[in-house]
Amino acid sequence: MHEENRSMIVLLPVYQPSHHLPTLMTELRRVAPRCRFVIVDDGSSPAAAEVLRQAENLGGTVLRHPRNQGKGVALKTGLRYAAQQHPGHDVVCADADGQHSVTDIVRVADRVAQTGHTVLGVRRFAENVPLRSKVGNTVTQVLFRAATGRGVQDTQTGLRAYPSALLEWLGTVPGERFEYEMNVLLEAARAGHRIEQVVITTTYLDDNASSHFSPLSDSARIYWPLLRYAAAALLTPARATR
Repeated sequence: MHEENRSMIVLLPVYQPSHHLPTLMTELRRVAPRCRFVIVDDGSSPAAAEVLRQAENLGGTVLRHPRNQGKGVALKTGLRYAAQQHPGHDVVCADADGQHSVTDIVRVADRVAQTGHTVLGVRRFAENVPLRSKVGNTVTQVLFRAATGRGVQDTQTGLRAYPSALLEWLGTVPGERFEYEMNVLLEAARAGHRIEQVVITTTYLDDNASSHFSPLSDSARIYWPLLRYAAAALLTPARATR
């Protein structure tokens, strides 16, 4: 890991976190002793208290929402905290459920430091990926390219690195739940921000059973802004393809 990334901010939005959270923190701290953890607990039940206490004992800052407000709100809470308390530091957002390896988190962190651009850790949608994820990603890839003229291999990846210069801007992007991450990509395309992509290996535990993604309501939230953006693009023939 590059020296400049050893003081990176790792943002972990959680809801009903398991033992994977302190395990990930411990493994990351081994390779990056100076990294700082910001955990946003999005209204977990009292059953999560022990895991969150372990996270605090490992040096993590735990920010708490009194009720569940959605992943987008949790991410913005953490990004706002990082911008205010750790100005000038890049932020790596990761899932704390065991899907993202320390190696991949480090690779994404290194790329944002090298380029100064937003970096996505994009999954290989191979045989071990749940069918719903594979189909959903194929559809969103096609729609995203049609809407923006850009190719993004994995629009719903939870492993993303953001340069410090964009942290305040990220707080202005609309979205409260899973649609926030799609809105970030759409608004980045609109604003002309560069997006880098790093291929990662993702582990799906029990067919992604720990996910709090609702196939119906959250899919609707994701596709609505994408379809709206695509419709606006079709009504503007002069839009330049980037």
